[in-house]
Amino acid sequence: MIISDYIYGEFEIEDVLAELISSKEMQRLKGIHQGGASYLVNSRWNVTRYEHSVGVMLLIKQLGGSLEEQIAGLLHDVSHTAFSHVIDFVFENKAEDYHEEIFMDVIRNSEIPIILRKYNYNYEYLLLNTAKWNILEQPAPELCADRVDYTLRDMYVYGQASLEDIEKFLNDMIIYQGQMCLQSIESAEWFVKTYYQEVLDFFMNPLNIYAYDKLAQTLKLSLEKKIITLADFLKEDNELIERMKSSNERQVQSLLKQLHPDVKVRVDQKEFDIHQKNKTRLIDPLLYLHNRLIRASEISDDVRKMNVAAKEKFQQGIYVKIL
Repeated sequence: MIISDYIYGEFEIEDVLAELISSKEMQRLKGIHQGGASYLVNSRWNVTRYEHSVGVMLLIKQLGGSLEEQIAGLLHDVSHTAFSHVIDFVFENKAEDYHEEIFMDVIRNSEIPIILRKYNYNYEYLLLNTAKWNILEQPAPELCADRVDYTLRDMYVYGQASLEDIEKFLNDMIIYQGQMCLQSIESAEWFVKTYYQEVLDFFMNPLNIYAYDKLAQTLKLSLEKKIITLADFLKEDNELIERMKSSNERQVQSLLKQLHPDVKVRVDQKEFDIHQKNKTRLIDPLLYLHNRLIRASEISDDVRKMNVAAKEKFQQGIYVKIL
């Protein structure tokens, strides 16, 4: 199977990956927006979990990761519910890891174990403990394929990063002692800046904060009124929207009507309607320089300053006034 991606280019992939991509569970991710509620207030914020999952797989492949790690990368987000992380706001889950909590249940109840068994892979070995896949996942503030792909993908699609800059960054990346690291401070500073454009300027965009808050209210009420069930969250985004639209519950209808592209909001710390704190996400890439690993923040004032400012913003949260 030949697969083409607008970030990484064209690759030939193995049959097991092709069959997993064609599975019902992976195809569902085409209907799950990575930005959660964001597409409801801005139709251009439309990157899907499917694009990201395939991208993570291809990045691992590009970096020389094993086929097993590519499989783990492809499937790492298969349990994301409709509207991605919005469910964490429905349940006030500050760790934002609901999809991780249900991951193995989703896998076991899917056709994925059957596909993997066909190619002589044990799904539990591949997927039960992703900590063994050093390229796929790393705790913050490290680089990892998951963190790098969603940053590059969103920022490219939303006009904050060029393909030329992305290619230069990717060409500077190597795997050393099993970890992703960079070879120049310029690449590290560029990625730290780009990452904070993602997790601060985009994730905490006041319009995004509004959309998450309003949709979380709508979903919570719809659960209480039994318009939807928890199992429905394993459907696609638009299926849940249509289920809620077709209900006769006036309050649900009213909330849904408040999710549209003409919403006007602003940041206002004095007169605000919503105050939200997102999960703290910091980045401090490792550099391979002079035959040793060193943190970007140890040699870059810019990286240190960006991290201090980011930490303060995460702690403060964002205050949103609805106009």
